Amino acid sequence: MIGTITTMTITEAQDQRRSLMRLMAWLSPAFPTGSFSYSYGLESAVDAGAIASGDHLENWLSDLVAHGSGWNDMVLVAQAWRSCADAGLIDELGDLAEALAGSAERHLETMAQGAAFLDAAGARASIAAVDHGELPGELAYPVAVGLVAGREGVPLADTLTAFAHAFVSNLIQAALRLAPIGQREGVRVLASLEPLIAATAERATEAGLDDLGSCTFRSEIMSLRHETLHSRLFRS
Repeated sequence: MIGTITTMTITEAQDQRRSLMRLMAWLSPAFPTGSFSYSYGLESAVDAGAIASGDHLENWLSDLVAHGSGWNDMVLVAQAWRSCADAGLIDELGDLAEALAGSAERHLETMAQGAAFLDAAGARASIAAVDHGELPGELAYPVAVGLVAGREGVPLADTLTAFAHAFVSNLIQAALRLAPIGQREGVRVLASLEPLIAATAERATEAGLDDLGSCTFRSEIMSLRHETLHSRLFRS
């Protein structure tokens, strides 16, 4: 009996490590989604002087995660994770995610990254062989992540936490390249946002489509302004 319990414990630990490695790979800068080329409108905010310090960046990102499009993306990830076996629901979620993109560049960002994510994830034999069938060719990024994580059996809470952490980390990296903050301040901002990331990810595990909603209007305006910004480092 003891041997059986020990074996099960080791197997569960191995599964957890595999899930962690998958998340680290999928959401790392090395995964070929092109996330480094997008700033989510942050470049316009820096250009306008709205983000000129670490505190400014921290406030901006905390609003996006808790009350803005970052929150909406987490809700979409969760819903796609739950719906991963239903191709019809996934298609509907994909349409909804596209409709939630508030500007041409936001639409480009989520669709281009989603397509690249599915293409790279589909190269894994374990995904192509799942009984649910082949991955679709095009989906908005959060729906793509939720779909793949659900099919691979990666726990939802872990998926949401890693997704939110990657979202924040990528924007901090954009801020470093835009030069309003340095690396030490970037690390501080990321550390300060960890409790919010964890709490919001936990909230998103219980959220449904009725919980979608954003009130970060300035971020949306900055994304629109970026389309006509005179010189740019980023595509959004």
